[in-house]
Amino acid sequence: QVQLVESGGGLVQAGGSLKLSCASSGSTFSSRVMGWYRQAPGKQRDLVARISSTGSTNYANSVKGRFTISRDNAKKTVFLQMDSLEPEDTAVYYCNTDQPYRPWGRGTQVTVLS
Repeated sequence: QVQLVESGGGLVQAGGSLKLSCASSGSTFSSRVMGWYRQAPGKQRDLVARISSTGSTNYANSVKGRFTISRDNAKKTVFLQMDSLEPEDTAVYYCNTDQPYRPWGRGTQVTVLS
């Protein structure tokens, strides 16, 4: 069973930066679209950014220009560089493929203080 392990979250002041990492145990990682999702308390889980196997990227409008998704296929890891963080970015962040999803990991908490 594929495992996804997110890390890199934390507490940061508004305007600060964090870099999230997600390590996958999947054997087909390099051929899969990968995405970062987030879920704030009481809200649904939403897609934040996605990256294709060839490196093409897409972003939610709310993070465009502030977040950058990247991947290292050799290390089976996907990253999310988050700059100019806002309190509205506070959420638990998860990585996963496109649907059908792999089992969700525990996520990593990001808290942005105003």
